[in-house]
Amino acid sequence: MDGVRDPGEQPQEGRAGVPRPQGGLPPDVMGRPIWRLLLRGLGVYLPAWRAPATVLRVPGGATGFGPPAFLDGDAGFGLQIPDRRRGLEPDREIYVRGRENPSFGIVMAGPAEAIGSRVVDAAVLMRFARRLTFEELFDTGDADSVPYAVRGARAVENVVFLDRAAGVGLCAEVEPVTRAVHCPLYVRIGGPPERTVRVYGVDAAPGEGAVYGVEDQAVRSHS
Repeated sequence: MDGVRDPGEQPQEGRAGVPRPQGGLPPDVMGRPIWRLLLRGLGVYLPAWRAPATVLRVPGGATGFGPPAFLDGDAGFGLQIPDRRRGLEPDREIYVRGRENPSFGIVMAGPAEAIGSRVVDAAVLMRFARRLTFEELFDTGDADSVPYAVRGARAVENVVFLDRAAGVGLCAEVEPVTRAVHCPLYVRIGGPPERTVRVYGVDAAPGEGAVYGVEDQAVRSHS
C-alpha cells in the first residue's frame, strides 16, 4: 500500500508538518473498546486467520495512502466502494456492556456493497450499524420492543465491518467526550494462503468505556 510504513521506519509528517514519533501509535490504542471489539469479531468470523499483534502507523493528512481506503482528516479512514447493491444482509453480532448506561457494539461481516454507499466514512458506517442494530432488536410481534430497539441503536458506540472477499475492514467509534464519530482503524485481510490480518491506524484521542471481552454477551446475532 502506497505511503504505509511499519513501526520503526522514519518519522512521518502530520497535517501541520510536525514530525510524528517513531515506534507506532501510543500504547493506549490497543486498550480502547474498538480494538477489543475488532479482535472479538475476527475470532467469530475469521477464526483461522492470525490475529493482529499491533497497529501499524500510516501518514496523516487528507491525501490518504492508496485505494480502496483513504484518510479524511479528523474523521479517520474511509473506503471507496466500487458498487452499491440493495438487499444484501451482512452477518452481525451485537454486544452490550453495562447495565445503568449500556454501551452497544456491533460486528458485521459481508460485502461492503451492502452498506449502500460508494463512499463509506465514519458517519455512513455508524448510521448503517445503528439501522441494523434497531432491526435486530425490534420484534415485529412485540410493540414493547420498540423503545429497547431505539435505545440500543442510539447506544451503538463501536462498529466493526469486515469484508473477507474484498480483503478489507473498517472500524468506527464514538469519542466519549465530544461524541464525534471517526474511523481510527483500517483492516487488511489476507487470503486463505496467508491468513493474516493487518490493522492500520492514525493518531486519535483515546476512548474510555466498555471493553468487549470474553465475558460480554452477544445479545443478538444474525448469520
